[in-house]
Amino acid sequence: MGTAPPESPSRLYAAVRALTRFWVWFFFKRVEARHPERVPPAGAVLLCINHPNNLIDSLLVGAVLPRQVHFLATAALFRSRWMARFLRAAGAIPVYRRQDDPDQMARNAEMFAACLEALAQGRLVGIYPEGTTHAEARVQRIRTGASRIALAYEASRADDARSLPPLAVVPVGLTFEARKSFRGRVLVSFGEPVPVTPHLGQYRDDPRKAVEALTTAIQWGMEAQVVHVDRIDAPEVVRAIEDLYRDDLVRELEVERELSPTEIDTLRLSRTIVAAVRLFREREPERVEALWQRIQAYRGMLAECRVRDQAVRARLRGRPARSRLRSSWQALAGLPVFVYGATVNALPYFGPRWLSRRLARKETDYATVRLLASVVAFPLFWGAEVWLVWRLAGLGWAIAFTLSLPVTGLVAYHYLHGLGRFRAQLRLGILALTRHHAASRLLVERQAILAELERAMRDYLAATTRERA
Repeated sequence: MGTAPPESPSRLYAAVRALTRFWVWFFFKRVEARHPERVPPAGAVLLCINHPNNLIDSLLVGAVLPRQVHFLATAALFRSRWMARFLRAAGAIPVYRRQDDPDQMARNAEMFAACLEALAQGRLVGIYPEGTTHAEARVQRIRTGASRIALAYEASRADDARSLPPLAVVPVGLTFEARKSFRGRVLVSFGEPVPVTPHLGQYRDDPRKAVEALTTAIQWGMEAQVVHVDRIDAPEVVRAIEDLYRDDLVRELEVERELSPTEIDTLRLSRTIVAAVRLFREREPERVEALWQRIQAYRGMLAECRVRDQAVRARLRGRPARSRLRSSWQALAGLPVFVYGATVNALPYFGPRWLSRRLARKETDYATVRLLASVVAFPLFWGAEVWLVWRLAGLGWAIAFTLSLPVTGLVAYHYLHGLGRFRAQLRLGILALTRHHAASRLLVERQAILAELERAMRDYLAATTRERA
């Protein structure tokens, strides 16, 4: 068996990746790459990636890996001559989908040949086996393309006199904490390689069954890397519990285990909530149904009172007078910075958000449109503002102004969120004065739901502990 030397990324790919890493750092609060070492540093690799967020998915995977990824991209992107030249120079491989042009489906033989040739040269190919992007928090039933490529390659490797590099089929899961939010968190998780050679014997005798078996194995491998709710009849239950309960779990970990917020894996907490709901739906479905009805009633009360759950949660926690005083002084001292930062950053921040709401045809396009618009808007508006300051005040002030833009922009962003929380709490305070009974019902009902969730979590941990024992 031969081992191909590591492929050096092309200059264009390296430049695009460097730019992508900057914008990924800017757009997301945190990108966690889990087990990237499972991707071999050299040799043939086929990445099988779920597809929840359009172009963002390729940018994230490419940003966290040192190797060049040859992504399969819809042939519709290659219709423009200049875009086709750019994509091919970056190593992309066109794939012909029925929904784009049914008459071009026969050309997928070219795609398979290009993938096999890339793998034979020891390259890393990225494929989205679901076939299309989607907004669901699960892995959809994948198509057979990935397994057909893998089996065809391994079969040719066994028969070919050339010493082709062995193939690693690596499942990849992308999980977004909030798909449409600016400064959200995302997990890029790489799974253990899916074995292909055990299916080769069956592939020679019955290719269809071998392809189906390997497709199922890849599906399971991808599902294991994603925070998903595919086996739960009511995924809304999971989302509702996360909205109500996850921040409280984080707070408990901070207090009880003295962990900092950066040490707490919120995506792991999401997995635990998914697993707990799945367990109770199987063993105590009436318990889940009763909890769901109670949550729905609480949501109805919030809507009726025009109050956010965030404000109710803050009122229940309470804050020491010293903490409130410190926050007030910080808000007062930060007001001039907020006004300055909001003034110079308003257009590049709100412009892409407005544009993405107008142009995104579906939810999975929103983040892609916003990121691409931000890539253009921030340099454009910042450059214009810096030029104006340079013309009016000179080079020294222009340099100082340039350095102030990103810092004050982030300060203004966090300050704006703080104002939103204050406005929500103020509305609840007014409700407590004008409709005391309604405000009290909200507080009591949230406490009751949290108590039920605490009991359910204790029961879940006890049940899983017994099963492990």
